[in-house]
Amino acid sequence: MRVIAGSAKGRSLASVPGTATRPITDRVKESLFNILGDAVIGAHFLDLFAGTGGVGIEALSRGAERAVFVEHNRRAIATIRENLRTTGLATRAQVQQADVFSYLKKTPSQPFDFIYVAPPQYEGLWLDTVHALDKLPWLAPDGEIIVQIFPKELQPFALEHLTIFEQRQYGSTLLVFLARREDVAEDGE
Repeated sequence: MRVIAGSAKGRSLASVPGTATRPITDRVKESLFNILGDAVIGAHFLDLFAGTGGVGIEALSRGAERAVFVEHNRRAIATIRENLRTTGLATRAQVQQADVFSYLKKTPSQPFDFIYVAPPQYEGLWLDTVHALDKLPWLAPDGEIIVQIFPKELQPFALEHLTIFEQRQYGSTLLVFLARREDVAEDGE
């Protein structure tokens, strides 16, 4: 695992000891950031179920203004902090050791341009997280939520304020992109 582009390009990232996390592969991460492009520059990025912190760190390396990493696992928190130190990006990062659902019950002080959701597989946590994000103004206007799941986890669901606008599959990883309904409607006109 490494940082693919930007100010920390090529730096290796530590893995979380054990099997509690499933880091995104470099191939999928590179594809994701090719899709997001320059929109990451100056963005506020929320990395939920952050694991190693690899996605939020990639965003910071590519010019995101700040990233917040939310993770419950103590070993993962230590790994995120180590990876932020290794990449020199800690000054623009905030690491929160918290349960994602407790964190999302708060009203955000500022919405995020990008929210990345990569929970443990087959526990329904991705859908619970999307429903939680649908209730409060976590997403900035024109922002995007990206959910990383195993393709077979995708199921029909209804949301009040958010909608899926794109899906990309890379082997056994599916990226589901969501935005506010009104933003998708405006783009489609």
